[in-house]
Amino acid sequence: MTRAHWPDVQAIYARGVREGNATFEEDVPEWEAWDVAHHPHSRLVALDGERVIGWAALSPVSRRACYAGVAEVSVYVASDSRAMGVGSALLGALVESAERHGIWTLQASVFPENDATRRLHARHGFRELGQRERVARHRGRWRNTLLLERRSGTVGVD
Repeated sequence: MTRAHWPDVQAIYARGVREGNATFEEDVPEWEAWDVAHHPHSRLVALDGERVIGWAALSPVSRRACYAGVAEVSVYVASDSRAMGVGSALLGALVESAERHGIWTLQASVFPENDATRRLHARHGFRELGQRERVARHRGRWRNTLLLERRSGTVGVD
């Protein structure tokens, strides 16, 4: 993913925000804010010709050095490209990229109602660690999230 992809990435992200089952975010950030919040590596797009139909990226879970190998996963697919394997291709490539960059733990926070995302992550080795109840308010109501985790089989195994 480059800055040139951002308008398409931002539109896909905005759709996820509007649908209300992908993120607690209420507004899609501008490129500059998004850029500083995500790792400079492991930023991927899926293309159909020149059109971005999905994206994936990693963000650090903490700025503390001891958590340098732990990252949070984001995967979004354009609504007209869902159920076509785009999310799976992106998440698979994201896992590979993360390991190349020394990431030993990937995590995701998912709304329990988001069955497609739960299944996607499970297919790529994520396990559900537990549910955080009433962790935050979203659109005027308390929401729960599931914490998903994938540990690398090759990085951080010593």
